[in-house]
Amino acid sequence: MVKKAAKKEKLIVVSLGGSVVYPYGEKYNNGLDIGFLKDLRQFLLGQAKKSVRFVIVVGGGKSCRIYQKAAREVLGEKKNDTDLDWIGIQATKMNALFVAKILREIAFPQVLEREPGKKEIAAFLKSNKKILMVSGWEPGWSTDYDAMQCAVFFGAKEVISASDAHFVCDKDPRKFEDARPIKELTWPEYQKLIPSKWVPGLSTPVDPVAARFAKKNKLTVKKIKGSDIESFRRAVEGEDFEGSIIHD
Repeated sequence: MVKKAAKKEKLIVVSLGGSVVYPYGEKYNNGLDIGFLKDLRQFLLGQAKKSVRFVIVVGGGKSCRIYQKAAREVLGEKKNDTDLDWIGIQATKMNALFVAKILREIAFPQVLEREPGKKEIAAFLKSNKKILMVSGWEPGWSTDYDAMQCAVFFGAKEVISASDAHFVCDKDPRKFEDARPIKELTWPEYQKLIPSKWVPGLSTPVDPVAARFAKKNKLTVKKIKGSDIESFRRAVEGEDFEGSIIHD
């Protein structure tokens, strides 16, 4: 009897917006979105059974911005962008640890808190765990950039950006009611829509540092609403999804 070949594993890199994990507001009892987190857990447990591995880089969310806003108000003109970024990075570490623990059956036990070397990459890929949680690393950019770097380190060609909105729009939909969704665009087209410089707490679909890196390395980003688990599944499995695609 011929032995059936093992199904080749797929590796997916996800930039999980902190605003999806920790949205804050009365709707969420001023804290975490428990309903989404339960759905996310079941979704990832199901994907793990399909020979899919995930590298998930999680942002700081509302807790990050609360602390950064307070620091700005306390320090005034004495505020320092590097210090504000470090505050945000600590928030990403808490979020990454939290998500790792609610997925403890399939999550690698250590959260990656710095740029991965060959040793860290090999340890995860040789393990029986299906998810590697990653926090922010260094000041000067958001976790979007860390996700793009992870894609290159792990040999992935695309990143799923799961945030609090379905699409990239031609203008900020939080400020303009007539903002139009864009389903597909190139990196040069995308860069015209966002600021060219990173500032702590900047909220864009992909931060400007990450966008430059993605363009240089010819990465594709699938932009989805993180709480839309069906679109999340479709993006992971290579099907049509509700969202935007940014490519070279």
